[in-house]
Amino acid sequence: MKNIYKKIACLLALGLTFASCENYLDDVPKGFKSPTTLADYEAFLRDEYTNHRVDITGASQLLNDQYVTIATLSSNRLYNALYLWDENADRIALKVSDETTYYSGYAGISTFNLIIENALNTTKATEAEKRVVWAEAKILRAMNYFNLVNFYADTYLASTASTKLSVPLITSANINAPSKQVTIQEMYDFILNDVKEALPYLLKVSQTPLHPNLGAGYAFYSRVYLQMNNYTEALKYADLALAENNKLYDWIGYYNTNKAIIDVPNSYTTTTSPMSYNYVENYTYRHGTFNNLTTENSIPIERAQRFEAGDARFISRWKIYTVGAETYYRRTLSGAFNFGGITTVEVYLIKAECLARAGQISEALAVLNAVRKTRILPSYYQDIATTDKTTALNAIYRTKRNELINTLIPFADARRLNAEGIYKVSFTKTVNGTAYTLKSDSHLWTMPFPQGAIKNPGNGTITQNVAK
Repeated sequence: MKNIYKKIACLLALGLTFASCENYLDDVPKGFKSPTTLADYEAFLRDEYTNHRVDITGASQLLNDQYVTIATLSSNRLYNALYLWDENADRIALKVSDETTYYSGYAGISTFNLIIENALNTTKATEAEKRVVWAEAKILRAMNYFNLVNFYADTYLASTASTKLSVPLITSANINAPSKQVTIQEMYDFILNDVKEALPYLLKVSQTPLHPNLGAGYAFYSRVYLQMNNYTEALKYADLALAENNKLYDWIGYYNTNKAIIDVPNSYTTTTSPMSYNYVENYTYRHGTFNNLTTENSIPIERAQRFEAGDARFISRWKIYTVGAETYYRRTLSGAFNFGGITTVEVYLIKAECLARAGQISEALAVLNAVRKTRILPSYYQDIATTDKTTALNAIYRTKRNELINTLIPFADARRLNAEGIYKVSFTKTVNGTAYTLKSDSHLWTMPFPQGAIKNPGNGTITQNVAK
């Protein structure tokens, strides 16, 4: 058990170690409790600010889903490269410090490994209770690996997944655990196996919003299969997830309740985020990108223009704002935001895409419109109706990008679609008279590992997955 205390004392992710920590503690410190009961290990799952932090700052900046101020662009060359799509920038050289996306991801994995290794041998619990906590940790570990592989490695393609490298795979909480940078295929196989092993033991109603339930397991399975372009399996598990929870939040009702505050001109008084722990769309809750964890990103004007007219969800969350020479849409919600977990609206839109891919256009649009009816104000709403597959899919993608803004999913979807080559995603904008373009085949769609990880890879090696 001494390795637990080494890990806590050194505050290390990815099982990395510094020389000063190598022999820091060999015994349980006085005044500390050695975890032995299931409750001791289950408590780690409730550490939301450490183990449920899903930072995707780089992806949000690349997509321009986050407004970056002029001052920040001037002072932070990496943010500048991402936000202004500078293909000549050496992002590897610019990542000179540790990065939350990488280290918080592996810090969570280390915790989940600890639970997976020990939960089944704990005391003061039945075998069934032990299996539940073990299974929850498996789902959360798989979710972290999915986030990391879809940030730092190329997207999944069956033709190349067995030859391209992904991210380091670590399956033990031991501080000296081996680290192997496996292929993309090996990583996806590992993720799928974690979910497969966990599903039989997940509860239909979990202990807290931080604990993934059965619906979360099915929903995440659907997300992974979609990223692998396996639409049959993605649809299967989307339906199973929706059988567990199919609720959609009434954003029109939220707007109407708060419109007296929302509609006041030049007022930026915030209203309370409904996307919190008890959001009816939640399968499992995890925090998102923003450092504060109680506010969300403001967004550029160009990004705001991609929302549908009359979108109550948009109107309730952002308002145009000018300060000095800068104009953008300022955030107007405060509270908690489920940007790192998984929700029903994502699963509805996975289902819609899978149906459209299978040529079931009317069925796909029925699912899409069911979502839109809870978002688009009645005075603006019209059913999307078409028999054309491309038109239907583009409508689904537009809604999904807007619904899941500030999450990893629009970034992961764009990479998937660009690799497929049919429904490519690219962006253009003009800033101060200069035109900028993010091409669908740009190397910017894969993020480089931070220098700290390359120089100190723990008990293994790491190869960069992108040239710059």
